[in-house]
Amino acid sequence: MTDKELRVSEAQIAVHWQEENKFAPTAGFIAQANMTDAEIFQRFSLENFPDCFKEYADLLDWERYWHTMLDTSAAPSWKWFVGGLINASYNCVDRHLQQHGNKAAFIWVPEPEDEPHVVLTYQELYVRVNEFAALLRDHCGLKAGDRVTIHMPMVLELPITMLACARLGIIHSVVFGGFSGHACGERIADSGSKVLITMDSYYRNGKLLDHRVNGDLAIASARDLGQEVEKMLVWRRKQGEYQSRSKMVEQRDFFVDELLADYRGVRVDPIPMPAEAPLFLMYTSGTTGQPKGCQHSTGGYLAYAAGTSKYIQDIHPEDVYWCMADIGWITGHSYIVYGPLALGATGVLYEGVPTYPDAGRPWRIAEQLNVNIFHTAPTTVRTLRKAGPDEPAKYNFKFKHMTTVGEPIEPEVWRWYYHSVGKGEAVIVDTWWQTETGGFLCSTMPALHPMKPGSTGPAVPGIHPIIYDDDGNEVPPGSTAGNICIRNPWPGAFQTIWGDHDRFVETYYARYNKDPESKDWRDWPYLTGDAAVLAEDGYYRILGRVDDVINVAGHRLGTKELESASLIVKEVAEAAVVPLRDEIKGRVPDMYISLKPNTKASKKIEAAVVRAIEESIGKIARPKNVWIVPDMPKTRSGKIMRRILTAISNGRDVGDVTTLANPDVVEHIRQMVQGDDTKTDA
Repeated sequence: MTDKELRVSEAQIAVHWQEENKFAPTAGFIAQANMTDAEIFQRFSLENFPDCFKEYADLLDWERYWHTMLDTSAAPSWKWFVGGLINASYNCVDRHLQQHGNKAAFIWVPEPEDEPHVVLTYQELYVRVNEFAALLRDHCGLKAGDRVTIHMPMVLELPITMLACARLGIIHSVVFGGFSGHACGERIADSGSKVLITMDSYYRNGKLLDHRVNGDLAIASARDLGQEVEKMLVWRRKQGEYQSRSKMVEQRDFFVDELLADYRGVRVDPIPMPAEAPLFLMYTSGTTGQPKGCQHSTGGYLAYAAGTSKYIQDIHPEDVYWCMADIGWITGHSYIVYGPLALGATGVLYEGVPTYPDAGRPWRIAEQLNVNIFHTAPTTVRTLRKAGPDEPAKYNFKFKHMTTVGEPIEPEVWRWYYHSVGKGEAVIVDTWWQTETGGFLCSTMPALHPMKPGSTGPAVPGIHPIIYDDDGNEVPPGSTAGNICIRNPWPGAFQTIWGDHDRFVETYYARYNKDPESKDWRDWPYLTGDAAVLAEDGYYRILGRVDDVINVAGHRLGTKELESASLIVKEVAEAAVVPLRDEIKGRVPDMYISLKPNTKASKKIEAAVVRAIEESIGKIARPKNVWIVPDMPKTRSGKIMRRILTAISNGRDVGDVTTLANPDVVEHIRQMVQGDDTKTDA
């Protein structure tokens, strides 16, 4: 069998939607839009590359201007704005004080509805960032280039912590609060962090969760991997109250609020950082069990986040903008913290789940706070549509602009979002991008392009995609699907994988590279790992991953991570995870395991596998099913045929199995999965 036949991917179960009619933006939106000049695409054409990105960089304040726009000498690690000096914290906070000091930077909405909203002005943000930066510098002894791991929920203290790190040039690594302590510990070890910043508790679905317990687990996991955490800083959800069963360790663990008393009124000058200096690490799943630490720059990343926030998100300083993503993911970094704050916007931070206590909660918040830009994932849209399709009509809110991000959105769901939530007036941008890219790659420009349900739209200014087949031939518009790549570098692209540059080159650039020694960017197309089709009208439709990564509710989970976690259970001999289509989340993991000899299948083993995955990765990775099978379908060389398991899980034809080493097992598994009554007889 060929490699192509062995590949399992989300693209194999993608829905091939029909071409849809287009919806035009309203005249009212166009009249107020930040970008109405169609000439922007000429300005950002390949003929004007790379100098076109000066337009984004000039949205920022530079301590020193750059001398080289794009340095390709270390291809494919691109260096942008070389020679420039800049500080991200200054650009997001200090420079707004004179004009917007008393304006809200964030409005924090706690999950319990009886708790008041908390408004944090730019002046207050400035004070709190300075005081915490002083604490990091003087109490923790941290300096530029050091790494800090942050494992926190959606609270104001999270962006404060990030901006304090950026003020000092400390590289922050934010771990999604829903990840387990073990997963956090892996990231601590990989980044070499000596300080962990966490929180004692937070509300989720009506319950006050003990988050601090994950800190001890993370520190123990990091120690097992050779990294010692010297200090753990603990923010408290409720002032003066400690909401955790875990005991604080003397000389290692400290309550932030107690320490801050010593730094009241202290101001810390922002350190001018080289544009190419790392700003943060963001870990994402890959095709191996080891998460990848995507290293993002300071100047290039911030310029791209600011430019796309202004022109794609259409954020003005007077807007009230609500992105429902979690800051623990790249969407939260680019489009809750760095992009909007660089523009002086007011952002909403919500602590909890969108359906608590009911499906009307988001619309009540939007009504109360006069939100006019709304940004969320298709999973959330599906959830709200299912739980309360008529809820938006009950509330007096009006969005001018809505974003969808993280995964493709079905046309039917898109139309509900447009008509019921946007009330037929809001512009929708259906964005496609990745952790690695720092910002949007494809989207309609909201005042320039009509919207097409199910299609992300054309490439954004300065991005020049190409679709290749497996042999490196360009796939023409209106043809079949292929591997979507980006021809050219852009400032938001990550610089490397932290500590593993060879993996960076091999994963993202080697596939279609024309000359490994070349310093010419034209020889290094970026492989996104997604499959796509390009329509005749120039709009792209993203079909899903072409590697062993499952996109669950917009969160990327590596199948190897899940499989490795299941093998912790001593009875399990082999494991295979495949993507299963899900009405709400888009994709969920479906787990197949075979047992060691003389081991009897049981519900106890199934539960142990689920528990192992939740403890190793987090509940976000919980499989839909755990199927205990007598054997995995395998080639004669012993490779597990995940393609066949994907087909079985999703009710599709398994194709020709006669060349397998054990073809009979396929029908056995098919009957087990599609006729659920036989599952316990495995």
